[in-house]
Amino acid sequence: MNRKERMLDLFFEIIGLFIMSIGIHSFIVPANIAPGGVSGIAIMIQYLWGAPIGFMTLLMNIPIFLLSWKRLGKKYTLQSLGAVLLSSVILDYVITPWFPVYTGERLLGTLYGGILAGAGLGLVFSRGFSTGGTDAICFLLQLKFPQIPIGKMLMLVDGLVLASSVLVFHNIEAGLFGVVALFCQTKVIDSIVYGSEHGQMFFIVSEKNMAIKDRILGEVDRGATLLKAVGAYTMEEKEVLLCAASKSQFTQIKRIVKEIDPDAFFIVTEVSQILGEGFKSVMDDTL
Repeated sequence: MNRKERMLDLFFEIIGLFIMSIGIHSFIVPANIAPGGVSGIAIMIQYLWGAPIGFMTLLMNIPIFLLSWKRLGKKYTLQSLGAVLLSSVILDYVITPWFPVYTGERLLGTLYGGILAGAGLGLVFSRGFSTGGTDAICFLLQLKFPQIPIGKMLMLVDGLVLASSVLVFHNIEAGLFGVVALFCQTKVIDSIVYGSEHGQMFFIVSEKNMAIKDRILGEVDRGATLLKAVGAYTMEEKEVLLCAASKSQFTQIKRIVKEIDPDAFFIVTEVSQILGEGFKSVMDDTL
């Protein structure tokens, strides 16, 4: 089973890098945009001096890997190095010589480029691999500045690349279209890595939790959990009703709470994935 899993990991990694390379070569490069990351810098270098994108991506990752070997560990560095080597070969020697480029509407190229790049990266990330680049840079920076969230660091690094693309391509649209491509890429990555099991978590504090629980079980067909809690102000013991449901059931649950106890304390938070009874099984989550 371990060997089968490793072969499956390699298969998804190759397919993911293949799709990502098509998005870069056929759509992103002709649109003259650089949607963040080391690959975005490589695209700008190719535009200015004609250097191969895959080779430049690998070259710029070398100092990052030297730092990550010591700071982030051997396993992370070797996996990232393997992914970058593979993507460089696929992009420069398989996709670029043989695949056509899209020369139509720039917005359409931006959208498809972001979607394909996101789909490819999503497959790579879903198998536990990393492509190094800005991810590794942000991890290294967080070791130096732990008070800054990783998400903000990614936004900062990608923002600098997008701002630079405006100067390199000599038009503001390059940065604007780059933001669109980056947005599409991020959304597709999230949908693949976390699956389509997005949902919502409900925390309900009410004196009538039992009645609310019965209505949710009977009408919405969702389970619920009663959690013991203590009010910080009154120091009285209370029960918090915890319930996970799909987004389409939000209105139904909200109506039930409103009808039974209009004074209930009702918290709704979005969750990226829900697995288990009543939802997709953990065993079926193959990616």
